[in-house]
Amino acid sequence: MNTEERLKLIKEVGEEIVTEEELKKLLSSGEEIVAYDGFEPSGQMHIAQGILRAVNINKMIKAGVKFKMLVADWHAWANKKMGGDLEKIQTVGKYFIEVWRACGLDMENVEFVWASELVKDPDYWKLVLQVAQTNSIKRFVRTAEIMGREESMDLTAAQIIYPCMQTADIFLLGAKITQLGMDQRKVNMLAREIGPQLGYWKPVVVSHHMLLGLTKESLKMSKSKPDSAIFMTDTPDDIERKIMRAWSPEGEVKNNPVLEYCRYVLFESLDKPGTSKLVVERPEKFGGPVILNSFQDLEQKYADKQIHPEDLKKTLVTYLTEVLGPVHKHFEQNPYARELLQKVQSFKVTR
Repeated sequence: MNTEERLKLIKEVGEEIVTEEELKKLLSSGEEIVAYDGFEPSGQMHIAQGILRAVNINKMIKAGVKFKMLVADWHAWANKKMGGDLEKIQTVGKYFIEVWRACGLDMENVEFVWASELVKDPDYWKLVLQVAQTNSIKRFVRTAEIMGREESMDLTAAQIIYPCMQTADIFLLGAKITQLGMDQRKVNMLAREIGPQLGYWKPVVVSHHMLLGLTKESLKMSKSKPDSAIFMTDTPDDIERKIMRAWSPEGEVKNNPVLEYCRYVLFESLDKPGTSKLVVERPEKFGGPVILNSFQDLEQKYADKQIHPEDLKKTLVTYLTEVLGPVHKHFEQNPYARELLQKVQSFKVTR
């Protein structure tokens, strides 16, 4: 792939890229490029963390980027996830890896790095303190969104250290690209500001889209609100119940979670030779099946009320059940994975 082709592929991942010109220059440099993402192991994995992350990472790898995934167990511990129980957090981390193994992530080309290993390096804490010295507490508090918290001086001291750790992670991992969600943008921009001050680089920020929650009351996914998202190990009955109840007003395409699932999950999973068409079954009295060649085609027909929400939901249920089938099979047939899932399901989800 030439530079333009690689850039085009990464632009499919990034809802926002800061900056595209810097990214193009990096891709043209000929150097080995490392991108990283990180995740707090907490609770069961929803589809945005599973399928979407796998799709995005695989595209980055295809674009010739070496990918490192940070298992942010110490960060989750600092953020009091899983009740502040590090052992439970690490169990969830292992479960997450098994989900990705089952859902198509290019495991051979992803390096998983545990934060609990990084923190053993004295240079790590030296860099964390150097980062902490660059700004006031107020500046770090403004990044609280990365932890799923509100900007408040009620944050614990550990939560104040968290963005300092996350910034240090970028440079210790050698990441020239940060490839995280839009909710992590503030700390990535902080890293661009701090990097040159500390003798490092300005990482290119490739921020992916955040999938909407399924309910009108919760258009933001939340693990504490199970009906707001499809989870990777949801049963077919769970999938059907959640999707059929999902917020999806007829003819409305803005902030429509059902259309979002079609765009970011369904069409991405269909994006293979010979399988790029979507068929929405429709009663004969309303015109019969509709064949769609792209998400844009679906969006237009939905806006024109040629496709009814109920018909689209039924189609989405079928495809999601199929897409998640390999994950269900893995956790049913692999004893190690099954034991991890049972443990995770027994843990109480805490914010």
